[in-house]
Amino acid sequence: MGEEKKCCCHRTKERTPEEYKKLIHRLNRIEGQVRGIRGMVEKGVYCPDILVQSAAVTAAMNAFNRELLSDHIRTCVANDIREGNDETIDELLKTLQKLMK
Repeated sequence: MGEEKKCCCHRTKERTPEEYKKLIHRLNRIEGQVRGIRGMVEKGVYCPDILVQSAAVTAAMNAFNRELLSDHIRTCVANDIREGNDETIDELLKTLQKLMK
């Protein structure tokens, strides 16, 4: 559960069925929200109404990122540190910098 596998030049992660289902469910909802915004633009909906929906998508993506990051720290990062792989800390810091732009 939650182990990472190295494959040539990239890493992968095996997720539990529950984690996978939860993440996919969130992404499906976000995808639906984005499609809804597209429909609003196509129908010529008033800009502030679209912006409110866009802000909701941003909040939903932020929640998705927080959940994924939390799981990453609890599993991948913690396991790597236990195994003495301190490079993971640098990787985590780079990831956080990208998320905080």
